[in-house]
Parts: sequence; C-alpha cells; structure tokens
Amino acid sequence: MNRSPAGSWSLLLKSLAVGTVFGILLVKSEAVSWFRIQEMFRFQGFHMYGLLGSAVVVGVVSVALVRRLGSGRAPVAKMELPTRESRGLNRHYWLGGTVFGLGWGLLGACPGPIYALIGTGATVFLVALASAVAGAWTYAALRPRLPHF
Repeated sequence: MNRSPAGSWSLLLKSLAVGTVFGILLVKSEAVSWFRIQEMFRFQGFHMYGLLGSAVVVGVVSVALVRRLGSGRAPVAKMELPTRESRGLNRHYWLGGTVFGLGWGLLGACPGPIYALIGTGATVFLVALASAVAGAWTYAALRPRLPHF
C-alpha cells in the first residue's frame, strides 16, 4: 500500500470524486427527498421500494461476481456468510433497528445522504449531522460498558 503523501492525496481525491458522484446520484434519483421518504413510510408510493430493491439486486449480483471472478484483493471475496445457527434474532438487533428506524422516520432522511442534503442547500441537516456525530462519540465513550454479542 502506498503510504506516501502523494498516494494519500490521490486516494483522498478519488474518494471525494466517488462520494460526489454518489451524492449527485442520490439527489437525482430523489433518494434524499423528504417527500419520497415519507411516501415510503406511509406505503403510498413504490419509488423508494423500487430504488432500494434495485440496490439490493445490484449488491447481490456484484458480490456474486466478485466471488466468482476471484478477486483476492476484495475483502468480500473472503467474507464468510453467517450460518443458520449464528443468525439468532435477539433483542439488541430489534432495539437498534427500532431506534434507527425511528430516527430515520422522524428526521425524514436516512443518515447516509446527510452530506448530499447539506450540499443541496438544506442546511437544517447540519443539526442532523451534529446529532449523528454526537451519537457516534457517545457510543464510543460507552462501548466498553455495553454488552456486545
């Protein structure tokens, strides 16, 4: 791995370019639209379900291709799938999913596109970004005392 300053800047610029293109795609596909998200949660439209479903299909096909082509560099090529015995549903997953879902529903936006929303001029999402950072810091501070299964 290239650890030179030039290599770091190159990686940073590539990441910024990919993130910018992804943000544009999120905005153009209306994945960050408050209206579309509320429409999804009220079961009044198919737009977001179609978008999320097609993302799942693309992800499954991409992982299958990476595994089949045997790219040793890709971490997903070496990933072990969970076994039926290790996939037990427990209250921690339900609690985490519920908190995440409530936050998503109340905010009207998934945490992923917060930067794209701020980039579109919706500066109210600066509060959401600050809250997400505060939540991550809180988790980091409490992690040693939390049960992890």
